[in-house]
Order: sequence, then structure tokens, then C-alpha cells
Amino acid sequence: MPKPYPFNHLAAVRHLRASHPHMQVLIARAGRFRMPLEPHQHPFHSLLRSITFQQLNGAAAATILQRVLDQVGGGDFPHPGQLLAAPDETLRAAGLSRQKIAAMRDLAAKTLAGVVPDWPALQSMPDDEIVARLTTVRGVGVWTVQMMLIFRLGRPDVWPTLDYGVQQGYRIAFRKRLLPKPKQLAAAGEPFRPYRSVAAWYFWQAVRLDRDQKPTRTALA
Repeated sequence: MPKPYPFNHLAAVRHLRASHPHMQVLIARAGRFRMPLEPHQHPFHSLLRSITFQQLNGAAAATILQRVLDQVGGGDFPHPGQLLAAPDETLRAAGLSRQKIAAMRDLAAKTLAGVVPDWPALQSMPDDEIVARLTTVRGVGVWTVQMMLIFRLGRPDVWPTLDYGVQQGYRIAFRKRLLPKPKQLAAAGEPFRPYRSVAAWYFWQAVRLDRDQKPTRTALA
């Protein structure tokens, strides 16, 4: 059973429909808002997974992450102390780069120090404070934290202006010739407040719909 949204998603869709005729068209094409929230792992686990997946395709990253779980955590996500105690050779053998090992060790140390809080503490914090806290971890950027805010915490008003999919979806939906720059997209998102996370989801759907309607190229005979 999907987790319920911690905000009124029907009110969000009504607000977005009223914000611009192009949003009306996009919502009519994409249909109802149906973004399942991901399970609430400890933020340490969530960020460990995000660091592993950076700059890798999904299958390769999943394989590396499973090796880390098997070799360091006994088949499950390791405790931060286990990760700090694991030799570099073990982590390298799992397929991690030196940069990712350094990022994971920093994540583990900051989790033990309380810089990375648990979910109950995180849920009581405002978005900006969460971004500020978690981006102090090596290898964790604003986009990574924003995806956690949207897909795990279900925050309604996150606006990932650095996300290529949101940029592309806005360009498609609003019939722009060029991709908006992050600063332009930030200004363009103002009418979508306080439901910019939902707007971002619809722009991701715009990319999917555009891709699906393009004819598949067939090999020449």
C-alpha cells in the first residue's frame, strides 16, 4: 500500500491547473498525480545509496551497493561504525572509487556526530535546514537532498532547478525553444508555490510523454 502524501495533493493539482493554461494541458495529458513515496530508510542508508549510484548506471550501481551490504553489513545496510572500520581494500574490492569511499566515510562520521539526523528529527526540520545540514557531507549536493525531500519525506514545495528532467519538461510544456537556466527556472516556478514538488513531477511526466509519442526509428532495409 503506497504511503499517503503528507499534503493535500488534490489541492495541489487544482492550484497548478489554475496557474497557467499550459499546466492545464499538461495535467490533462499526464493524468492524476501518482508519485509513490519511497520507504523511510535512515538518512544514512538513503545517502549511502545515493553516493553509490552517482555517475553510474542503475544496474552497475546496484551490484556495487549489494557488495558493500554483503561485505560490510552482513547483507544489510551497515552501521556507520562498521563502515568506518571497513578497510579501504574491502570497499575498493566492492567496486567503489576512492572519491566515493571518502564520501561514505565522511557520511558515516557525520551520522555518528549527529550532523546527519534520524528520520523523526529530519521530519521536524524545514527544507532549507535539511539541505544546509546534509550538503555538509562530502559528495552530497543540493540535488541529492532535494530528491530525498520529494521522494522520501514527501515535501510539497521543493523546486529542483538543477534537474535536467524538470528543465526539459518545463521547456516542452511551455513550448520554449531553449532549456531554461536554473535562475530562469527558479523565477518560472513562483506561480507553482506552495506545490512545486508536484509541478516538478508533472514536468518529469512531460518528458516521458514527449519521448513516448516520438516514432521509433526503424533500421533501413
